[in-house]
Amino acid sequence: MNLRLLIPFFDPTVKDWSLTARLMRWLTFLWLTIGMVVLFSASYYHGEIERKDGLYYFNRQIIAVVISLFIFNVIVHLPLRKLLKVAHWMLLGVLLLLLMTALPGIGKNTMGATRWIGIGPIVIQPSELIKPLLVLQAAKLFGKWQQYPPKVKATWLGIFALVLLAILKQPNLSTTSLCALGLWSIAFAAGLPLRQLTFTALGGVMVAGVSLMLNSYQRARVISFIDPWADAQGNGFQLVQSLYAIGSGGFWGNGFGRSQQKLDYLPIHDTDFIFSVFAEEFGLIGSLLLLIMVMSYATLGLLIARRSQQPVHRLIAVGATTFIVIQSLFNIGVAAGTLPTTGLPLPMFSYGGSSMIASLIQSALLIRVARESAAAKVIQLNRV
Repeated sequence: MNLRLLIPFFDPTVKDWSLTARLMRWLTFLWLTIGMVVLFSASYYHGEIERKDGLYYFNRQIIAVVISLFIFNVIVHLPLRKLLKVAHWMLLGVLLLLLMTALPGIGKNTMGATRWIGIGPIVIQPSELIKPLLVLQAAKLFGKWQQYPPKVKATWLGIFALVLLAILKQPNLSTTSLCALGLWSIAFAAGLPLRQLTFTALGGVMVAGVSLMLNSYQRARVISFIDPWADAQGNGFQLVQSLYAIGSGGFWGNGFGRSQQKLDYLPIHDTDFIFSVFAEEFGLIGSLLLLIMVMSYATLGLLIARRSQQPVHRLIAVGATTFIVIQSLFNIGVAAGTLPTTGLPLPMFSYGGSSMIASLIQSALLIRVARESAAAKVIQLNRV
């Protein structure tokens, strides 16, 4: 085995890839590199104060990146048919971990939510890891929808519903909404009847409404989003501090490492509100360039989907693009005050190993779809 294949930045096979696969690879690496630079700035003070080591969170994230890049390179060299064969087993395994977060002594409660499982020094978040597996299994199901008997369809729709309910129970309405939107997007792209999709969407809205009625903290977030200054020292505190950070960045930003809000004024500034630190340091210009990068990722991802010759592969590309792009826009929208406060990390920016693994797996799936699409075209031409 060529060991250089395990080092993504020096993969000798890249020169033989299609243009779209190479562009997605380098766009992913660019996104990852910028994210790590921003995380270094956002987490240094936090680490110095809490751990007496400014590099504590950054070093842990590097470990997560190394693991993620290894998985990334395995996937870009692994045929999709092999991944699809085991996708359902992996999904059920992570679903089991997701259900285990509700067990006392196993699930780890942080800020009122039980979303993590602690295994010694390792903490994993199943709701993040399950995202790429939902993409694979949903693409497999909806891409061959007419071929499956009603019993199989009902079984998998029930499993998807169980996944969403398990995430909602943590409670985690934002990730539940993102996963539901991702599944709905894949089903829509597969051409399922619009009437059924409409009723499903309405049902999702009703479930979200019930969750808001049952969870007072979620209602408080919506109310504070409408007018954060009405309770600037309470429920609106996060958003007010985030807006201060973005506003103080001005046009050009205050410069790398010069964010003031990260000095324990802005809560969770290295995870959910890392964009606020980025905007304060790099200003409006930097924020616009970041949005351009996200939109470039979306455009390239949809182009990969459009060029795919196989329905299941096309849906994998649609799903992976939807999860990465929509999650990014949700995170930025929350920080900018255009959406209610949620707990969604910014892909490849926010601190968290599970989020990093999920993001790079989804990017690897996009690259793999692009590679197999190009190979299919070559085979077709040779036959002619």
